[in-house]
Amino acid sequence: MFASPDDVARELGSVGYLTDTATATTVYLAATLERPLLVEGPAGVGKTELAKAVAVATSAELVRLQCYEGLDEARALYEWNYKKQLLRIQAASPDHSCEETHDDIFTDEFLLTRPLLTAIRRTDPTVLLIDEADKTDVEVEAMLLEVLAEFQVTIPELGTVVATRRPFVVITSNATRELSEALKRRCLYLYLDYPSAERERDIVLSRVPEIEQGLAEQLVQVVATLRALELKKAPAVSETIDWARTLLALGVGELDDATTASTLNVVLKHRTDLVRAAKELGLGTAGLGS
Repeated sequence: MFASPDDVARELGSVGYLTDTATATTVYLAATLERPLLVEGPAGVGKTELAKAVAVATSAELVRLQCYEGLDEARALYEWNYKKQLLRIQAASPDHSCEETHDDIFTDEFLLTRPLLTAIRRTDPTVLLIDEADKTDVEVEAMLLEVLAEFQVTIPELGTVVATRRPFVVITSNATRELSEALKRRCLYLYLDYPSAERERDIVLSRVPEIEQGLAEQLVQVVATLRALELKKAPAVSETIDWARTLLALGVGELDDATTASTLNVVLKHRTDLVRAAKELGLGTAGLGS
């Protein structure tokens, strides 16, 4: 997928994702060694965007498994189209034996593939994103271990499906719970934190090239101040970009107190966070609503 860590940095940069040396090196090694990449860090630092950027940079198909509490094998791997199977059974000839009917309905025609099986069966370049794995139950994590160990899935009625071309796997986690050591052993590990002010400025200038550099610098300094506060939800990098676009849409050339107060809700989404930030920045709370 990539010739070197420098190639990773160039290719991802060309699609708007700026990396540091550690990130570029880890992505290169994950691709070269065909190992899953586990990316942890706070919400909004670009973990999911990294997988998307790799897919775009390499012209690969992105297959995403969004994890959540209650996710099961049927939603992650595969399930059978029971309604279609029932219709086929009803339409079958009366002289069909049970064995013939069974063999007829448990075929690829009736199989509904979900993200994990879809990624394993693909023969074209694929990026498999397993997003927010920390939100799943331990049973799902055990299933991921089985799939990622050999990149194969056993379907009792059809046999074992082995990947002919391994996908590039990115597993993200916000660290709301500790993932198992067994899963971590199978992965290369990358921790993404909020970027430095200089890097975030460069990200803003890359994503919103029309904004003046001075305004972008003001913006990221305010965001850095906000992240240092004890907030329910610190501003994500994507919200910094949204704020830059907001200021551009308003025709603002300087981030003064009045503009900050009137647009702070672009990056902070909780009333208590808005009040705390306004107080810390000396803005007052008059414009924050009731």
